[in-house]
Amino acid sequence: MRMKHCPAEFKAGAVALYRPRPGATIKSVAGDLVVNTETLRNRIRASFRRPLLAAGRRSCQW
Repeated sequence: MRMKHCPAEFKAGAVALYRPRPGATIKSVAGDLVVNTETLRNRIRASFRRPLLAAGRRSCQW
């Protein structure tokens, strides 16, 4: 399988599509966008960690 290199705008848009949809699953959003489920899951996780790293925290304290 050939890897696709997507622009940052597409990646941010994919995460933005997932967040506001109540009941949406990563699998359904990934299917709509024709991207790998794990790729989208990693993007979503990274988007949640980014604000913590900007605040100087290394990890999330649950």
